[in-house]
Amino acid sequence: MADITRRFGWRHLRSAPTAHIRHHRRGRLVHDGRGLSFWYRSLSAALSEVPVDDRELAMAFHARTADFQDVAVQATVTYRISNPAEAAERLDFSVDPDTGSWRGAPLEQIATLLTETAQQHTLDALARTPLAVALVDGVASVRGRVADGLAAEPRLPATGIDVVAVRVVAIRPEAEVERALRTPAREQIQQEADRATYERRAVAVERERAIAENELASQIELARREEQLVEQRGTNTRREAEEKAAADAVRTQADAARKVSLARADAEAARQTGAARAEVQAAWLRVHDEAAPGTLQALAVARLAENLPRIESITLSPDVLTGLLSRLGRPEDGADA
Repeated sequence: MADITRRFGWRHLRSAPTAHIRHHRRGRLVHDGRGLSFWYRSLSAALSEVPVDDRELAMAFHARTADFQDVAVQATVTYRISNPAEAAERLDFSVDPDTGSWRGAPLEQIATLLTETAQQHTLDALARTPLAVALVDGVASVRGRVADGLAAEPRLPATGIDVVAVRVVAIRPEAEVERALRTPAREQIQQEADRATYERRAVAVERERAIAENELASQIELARREEQLVEQRGTNTRREAEEKAAADAVRTQADAARKVSLARADAEAARQTGAARAEVQAAWLRVHDEAAPGTLQALAVARLAENLPRIESITLSPDVLTGLLSRLGRPEDGADA
């Protein structure tokens, strides 16, 4: 929308770079171009403002597929006015010289033209397409069909309008039909989920079985090793007993040999001692045999005296002393001892 100011009965217009201004005065074109700025009188000026920027037109309409199912189509058409002169001649883009606002609704006319043209080609494309195909491939086919239809529409270039792009946002069936169509997919997804769950459980069971087998194998191996350990311990104990018995036998033999040696040595010593004693006894007997009887008696008395208790004093009568001395061959000598 152009910016219009008032000064002393004159009007000053200043437009945007995206607006094409056409100024007629008394039927003659005075100003024609974008982003213009000029003075004019409102009573003699005829102004038109044509936007030349890209415009987005959103549209939504219903269509019916080949299997008689209603679908909602959402699309967006981007267009621009490439020939402002033709557009101003075909559509009412005139503005009020005092306010700068449009007198009519030219953009609504363009929107109606584009919407009806796009809807016509969309209906024609979906009428030959089943619902399932339309939901899968309908967006691309409808977009191509609408783009081709708008490009071939003769009124658009005659009005100076170029279609820049066509986008089909969505093609949706009714809520009940959409739920019905989702049911098989949901069931399949649920079946896949159940299958994955069963496979996961099967894998878990298989792993548990493998773990149990490993534990059983470990227990069997442990029992086998314990058996080997018991057998080895028995062998070691038996070998130890045998070694101990052999050592005891060797020790017993050594003790027996030592005792025999000691017995032989004791016997030899006893024999030699007996022989020595016999020789001493024989010598003693020979001495006694060779000695006089009186000497033997004296020795006997001396030996007897050695074995008698100690006597401090003894009193002998003269008769006994005389007889004793006579036997010993000594002269009589009477005295007290």
